[in-house]
Formats: sequence, C-alpha cells, structure tokens
Amino acid sequence: MLTISKLAREAGVNVETIRFYQRRGLLAEPVKPLGGIRHYEQADVARVLFIKAAQRIGFTLDEIEQLLNLDDGMHCSEARAIAEHKLGMVREKRADLERIETALTQLVGRCEASRGKVSCPLIDALQPSVMDSPTQPGDKP
Repeated sequence: MLTISKLAREAGVNVETIRFYQRRGLLAEPVKPLGGIRHYEQADVARVLFIKAAQRIGFTLDEIEQLLNLDDGMHCSEARAIAEHKLGMVREKRADLERIETALTQLVGRCEASRGKVSCPLIDALQPSVMDSPTQPGDKP
C-alpha cells in the first residue's frame, strides 16, 4: 500500500499532480479510513505512468480520459480511431510549422540581402500595407 507521496514519487510526479488527476476523474481517490490515511496500489502507479506517457506523445487529458475508459481490452478499434485522429492533427500541425519555417527563412534571407540599409525588410514585410488593411483611408471605423 502506498501513501499519496509514495505514489507520486514512484510515478515521477508531485502530489498536486495526483490530486489534479483525481479532480479530473483520471485517477480514483481511495476511501479514507476514519482517522487514517488513504492508501494507493501499484495499479495506481501504472495508471499515472500511462497518463504521463500519453501526454508525452501529445494526447490531451480529455483524449487520455477517453483512452482510459477503453482500457478493458475490448475497444482496440475505438482507441485506434482516437490515435488516428491525433496523428492527423499532428500532421496538420507539422505542415503549418513547415509553412512558418519557409516564411521565416525567406524573411531572414531578406535581412541578409539588405545589410546596411535603414529599413528592415523583415519588419517591412510584416507591416500591413494600405492595400491589406480592411479599411481604406477616409473610411469610418
């Protein structure tokens, strides 16, 4: 039997993390005996380690809750669907980051090409022009 501090230590988290997971419903809070201390089991350590491992690969706590609810071994296709959805989101995010990288690379290149000039091409490129603005001069806001 483990106290909450021993559970936290074995799982590599702090006590507040354990309490947070309990409030979120990710980890059961054992019954407290009258005048006693709550005791946890190794299964609780395994559950916290599962939560942390899932977080490391990008799952949100809501997604982790869904996965934990499927933890009877009979819902592999549902767990796979959750993982496939997450994979799609990761791929979209990666594509966005690659577009950002390309844009920043071009802007940095402009800076290198115009050394010694007064106007910074990076800042100029990010400044909205009159043509880009939603209102034209003379329009009322």
